[in-house]
Amino acid sequence: MDTSEHRLVIASNNKGKINELRQMITNVELLSLSDVGFTQEIPEPFQTFEENALIKAETIHKYTGLNVLADDSGICVSYLEGKPGVDSAHYSGSRDDEANLQLVLSNMKDAEDRSAYYKAVICLIWDGEMNYFEGKCDGTILREKHGTGGFGYDPIFAPEGYQQTFAELPPEVKNSISHRGKAVRKMVDFIQSVTGNK
Repeated sequence: MDTSEHRLVIASNNKGKINELRQMITNVELLSLSDVGFTQEIPEPFQTFEENALIKAETIHKYTGLNVLADDSGICVSYLEGKPGVDSAHYSGSRDDEANLQLVLSNMKDAEDRSAYYKAVICLIWDGEMNYFEGKCDGTILREKHGTGGFGYDPIFAPEGYQQTFAELPPEVKNSISHRGKAVRKMVDFIQSVTGNK
């Protein structure tokens, strides 16, 4: 199909996230924040994924006037009472994947219950209308890192039904079961339904 009329800005500077989205969304032209010249930091002051996704989507929509996809996602650990949650990207006080991951491992060193889930909420502004899509992936936090793929907490998260972590699984497998994959597929179905493109 011709993607030129269907452009979608990804409201993120996270290269890992952008690469993942580009693997999953093939029926529209995707633009990054650098593609549209947006260089400011968008504050994410809220305590829900939905509100943080919305503020990012609205900010970029106002700036570009284009269709925008913003997601907020994180890992929620039972033993840590749902943390890091919305603070996943800066749990350690900085946006450092390794520091964040190590803090989770440190805080869970005595934990028997290692259950956790990843959650993603996408806010899509399409033709001026706001839409939300959600995905969740249950799994377990391992005691040490395994694998070099993915990003964030992927090296310590083994999804339910798998021995490998997200960082060990091939991207196509991860994308088929991940929280973001589930949310993206719902969003793609919606875009296809409103554009008439399959």
